[in-house]
Amino acid sequence: MANQILVPFDGSPQAQEALEYSFETFPSATVTALYVVTVPEGYWAAFGSDETITPAIGRATENGETILEDALALAEAVDHDLETDLVIGEAHNEIIAYADEGAYDTIVMGSHGRDGISRILLGSIAEAVVRRAPVPVVVVR
Repeated sequence: MANQILVPFDGSPQAQEALEYSFETFPSATVTALYVVTVPEGYWAAFGSDETITPAIGRATENGETILEDALALAEAVDHDLETDLVIGEAHNEIIAYADEGAYDTIVMGSHGRDGISRILLGSIAEAVVRRAPVPVVVVR
């Protein structure tokens, strides 16, 4: 049985379902909700400067903190403890590194919310995590 569960949490319905699944499936595990503030890289970074990117990261960090407060409220509603953390970087890389460094047993994450033929595909972040994670990944749809 898993003792340490990492749930990448962005406030989406899929992330909320992943968090609820973690509480139900691993009732005695320590669950951590992780929010990743994405920083523009490569091509997109060329359109910004320190003067524009730094304030945007500050606003995104504040938004992430609010989203994590929602995760804490969800945990409180089902009487489960929840740890939270916020990191800055490229989402899939940060999730993988966090899971590896934190000695997590399992990552539980939501799939991308799509309909029709595209629903058979994972979201790009979920797919990258599934392919590269050092631990088992449960994708909740």
